[in-house]
Amino acid sequence: MLFMLIVKASKNSEAGNHPSPELMDAMTKYNEELVEAGVRIMAKGLHPSSYGIRISYPDPDEKPVVTEGPFKESNDLIAGFILIDVKSKEEALKWAMRMPDPQGDGEGQIELRQVF
Repeated sequence: MLFMLIVKASKNSEAGNHPSPELMDAMTKYNEELVEAGVRIMAKGLHPSSYGIRISYPDPDEKPVVTEGPFKESNDLIAGFILIDVKSKEEALKWAMRMPDPQGDGEGQIELRQVF
């Protein structure tokens, strides 16, 4: 079963600030554990939304609307993701619970979603 651990953006990640060396070490260790367990498919961080483009479809009969970032609603934004292949939702949750606070300073939030 494929699951995506979606790392939500924060004001800090949207500002383009890099994680502390301690957080980088903790995330590296966590990712190494995922690889050693054979469950990690992919893990990537994303540039801040100031580099992003949003395409929306407000009217089905018209062309899509293109909006360049940055986007204000940081709780709707993603800073990165990890894709894992596990046997159950419970196993995915266990792996998600082991992730260090991905933003540090108590700003981190992870959303766990199963992939079709």
